[in-house]
Amino acid sequence: MKKTVRVGGVTLGGGHIAVQSMTTEKTSDVEKSVAQILRLERAGCEIVRVAVLDEIDARAIFAIKEQIHIPVVADIHFSARLAVVAAEAGADKLRVNPGNMSMEDIARVADCVKAHRISVRVGANSGSIERSCFQKYGRSARALVESTLAYAAAFERLGVEDLVLAAKASDVPTTVDAYTMLASRCSYPLHIGVTEAGAGRSGVVKSSVGIGALLLKGIGDTIRVSLSADPVEEVYAAHEILRACGLERDYVEVVSCPTCGRCEYDCIALAERVNERVRSVKKRLKVAVMGCVVNGPGEAQDCDLGIAGGKDYCMIFEGEERTRVKSEEAACVFLSRLDKLLEQAEK
Repeated sequence: MKKTVRVGGVTLGGGHIAVQSMTTEKTSDVEKSVAQILRLERAGCEIVRVAVLDEIDARAIFAIKEQIHIPVVADIHFSARLAVVAAEAGADKLRVNPGNMSMEDIARVADCVKAHRISVRVGANSGSIERSCFQKYGRSARALVESTLAYAAAFERLGVEDLVLAAKASDVPTTVDAYTMLASRCSYPLHIGVTEAGAGRSGVVKSSVGIGALLLKGIGDTIRVSLSADPVEEVYAAHEILRACGLERDYVEVVSCPTCGRCEYDCIALAERVNERVRSVKKRLKVAVMGCVVNGPGEAQDCDLGIAGGKDYCMIFEGEERTRVKSEEAACVFLSRLDKLLEQAEK
């Protein structure tokens, strides 16, 4: 039976897939950290992780938590002492890496999480596998899983049950193999993602393939898209993955065609503007931005609001209503109709 773990006010393992991200600001810079976290919240982030490099970072968690609305995970490497300070400052969860702490340090962390009644993520990465596992299995899916489970077992022996496990690699096949193996061998909630996926398009593609493949197998309880980019982009990408997998329903689905030589108005620019306007709307709606009269009318009629382009004019579809407008006026009219639709949906 799947275990559930609480991270602040968020439950992992209960069926909801929580979206996470990590700040890029120095944690001790409270003002900048809070500003970034509030941006992440508005984008749909449900749990945020902060790096704890020193005691000043750890103690800053208290001030940060007073100004935000989502749980904070303290990312700890090497130092059990910093884990204790972060927990005392109000961290809702600690993240430790099996390859970076001794068993003596793990015992100290265990005492800490039990005392403060918080959870801990045992997160192995392909770049920092526990030494004995690396010597036996190399940098492989098996090494990731054995390293993670060995340290999870150590926490269990020390009386810690609120565990979340992760076994991330920087390539998709190893990541999928590791999590598939891990899911078959434990009942803890799993934090999934492709670590160090990269920048921009390549990072989004790697994360989408890896995370999507696992979610479609029913594996994963919380996700982070790891990008070399503004962390807000990680959150947007994570929600897009959940939507593509059919795991998030309250959003505005935008259907838009890739366009071709038949398109005679700026469909792509309009689709981009529509996507930007609806990105944070939590209502189940469907909007179509179509480029021509081949598939356009059929798609548009199936939506709450749609547009299909022609040579000199576009047709806007809204329920049973049809509005013919000049192509040069189409974007303005369509966006106005979209704003009204969104206002009605929010009532």
